Amino acid sequence: MQKKYLAGVVFAAMLAPAAQAATVVGFKIGADYIHADADASVSDDKGNRQSFDYSTTGQSSLWFAVEHPLPFVPNLLVRENRFESNGFKSGADFTFNGTTFNGDVGVTTDLGNTDFVLYYELLDNDILSLDVGGAWKKMDGAVRVTNANATGLPFATQKDFSDGIMMGYASGVAGVPGLGLYGFIDLLAGIDEGQVYDYTIGLGWEFDGVAVDTRVRAGYREFNFDVKGFDGITTDSSFSGYFAGVELTF
Repeated sequence: MQKKYLAGVVFAAMLAPAAQAATVVGFKIGADYIHADADASVSDDKGNRQSFDYSTTGQSSLWFAVEHPLPFVPNLLVRENRFESNGFKSGADFTFNGTTFNGDVGVTTDLGNTDFVLYYELLDNDILSLDVGGAWKKMDGAVRVTNANATGLPFATQKDFSDGIMMGYASGVAGVPGLGLYGFIDLLAGIDEGQVYDYTIGLGWEFDGVAVDTRVRAGYREFNFDVKGFDGITTDSSFSGYFAGVELTF
């Protein structure tokens, strides 16, 4: 049901006329720093979930967008997301990617990905704006497990995954006219992978300039990646935490 609903929303957005399109071509660039907690488990070769303890780490997102006045042609957003953290497990005894690990084991979980988003502006005014569309989240991740052998020399094995996920996209902004204060929420929800989602919610302040408008923003971000047999990897992983960032509009 969720997949059919999201697919319907994306399809309807693609058919909607761009009545609220920008009157001129505009560009946006931005960056967020995310103070995120990682939580992840990965299946070993027998299908058993192995959990690890992770530390809080700094993550980041960089993006640019192009908006234009052409009807029926979607706008474009490209966002690079860097999510990587190191974990640890004591008393391990499992086999991963054909390699057996015992004792103290380290793991690096890399969920780096790039979002390619096509969207339409359904509403665009000082009080409320709404964008709806579809996205392709291209993963460029890996799970790397490390250990030390009987002589104390380290060894490791790694599984890479690089498939993509079709996702529905929605973004809403509610502003207070004349004050520059606004609230926002962005959501990517998996269509072919129902347990993959990526959302951002927060508050911001906009400063109008002559040639460049500046938005300062802060809030909460969560990326959940729960997949089975995704390009050879089965994992239930997430990064979540508070962020601060800036966006420039030309």
